[in-house]
Order: sequence, then structure tokens, then C-alpha cells
Amino acid sequence: MSAYRGGDNAAFETLVRRYSDELTRFLIRLVGNRALAEDAFQEAFLQVHLSAETFDTSRRFKPWLFTIAANKGRDALRRSLRRRTLDLSAPIGNGGGGSGGAGDNGAKTYVDLMEIDVDPPDKALGDDERDRLVQQAMEGLSPALREILLLAYFQRMPYNQIAESLRIPLGTVKSRLHAAVAAFAKRWQELNRSTVND
Repeated sequence: MSAYRGGDNAAFETLVRRYSDELTRFLIRLVGNRALAEDAFQEAFLQVHLSAETFDTSRRFKPWLFTIAANKGRDALRRSLRRRTLDLSAPIGNGGGGSGGAGDNGAKTYVDLMEIDVDPPDKALGDDERDRLVQQAMEGLSPALREILLLAYFQRMPYNQIAESLRIPLGTVKSRLHAAVAAFAKRWQELNRSTVND
């Protein structure tokens, strides 16, 4: 970023390439639509260009970029004519019935449902059905809870970076993340029960 501010235009292209895949995946999961995500991605980097002189080069670039991108994603959702579900492809197990915590003999937790490239512990539900249930569970969360789950469990950002990105205190990150996991878990259980009963 310092090089770009110094007039090196190739440095901007390097930043776009460096964060392209990661930021696009984040935005797709945040807004649930590839076209909206691509628009938000372009708007985010336009904002980076326009705000380059205000960036504090003593701070990390990634949290700043993701803050801008999350704001652009929320703007894109608001402009969207209809709200769409998240396009999550994370595999899911049926939860097994216990608390689902990590201490349950290695059973997947609800936050594990947010991870990519993890094999499901069972095949009780078809892939399409699992995806639909995850999308419904995520759709039921407020944008703030959905965003914090994605930052913590998909982007694997440390709490302090999430706090910096969202401009909220560290304690708020922890309590909001706890609330997000609990809300997702409750919705997942409801959806899973209704699917089994149908």
C-alpha cells in the first residue's frame, strides 16, 4: 500500500491479485450471490484506491480491506431487490443430538458447519438438502451475526482483527460470536428436526 501511495500502480494490481480469491469467497458467503459479491469486490477496491491517502500504513492492510468489503457487501444487499440466501457449500453432519461441542468425542460442532472442505461425519442428508438447511439457518441470522461467523470461522481472523475490522471492542466480538453460534445452532436444530419429521 505504501508503494501504491508512492506512485507504483503495479503495487495496486499486486494487492488485487493477492486478496482476490479470499475476498471474493468472503463476499459470496456474506451476500449469497456471486454477481453482488463481484460488484462489492470492485467497489471495495475502488474505495481502497479513493481512500489510499487516508490509510494508516502502520496498521495492517487486510482488516482495513475486509472492513471496506463488508460495508460494500452490506450496501449491495440493501440495494438488492430481494434478499437471497447465502451460497454456502459447507458439508454438515446431523449434529448427533448432544450439545455438539468439541468435547463430544470429536463430533463436529455447529461452527464446524461453517468450514469449507470438511467431510461430513455421515451421509444422512443429501448434499443439496444439507446446503439448503445451512442456507436457511444462515438466512435467519442478522447481518451482524452472519458477518462475524464468516470472519471468525471462514476467514479465521483472530478476535483482535475482527474487532479492528468491525470497529467494535474485543469483548463485543466475543459476545456477538457466542450469540451467533447459539443462534445458528438453535436454527440448525429446528430445521433438522422439521426435516426429519417431514
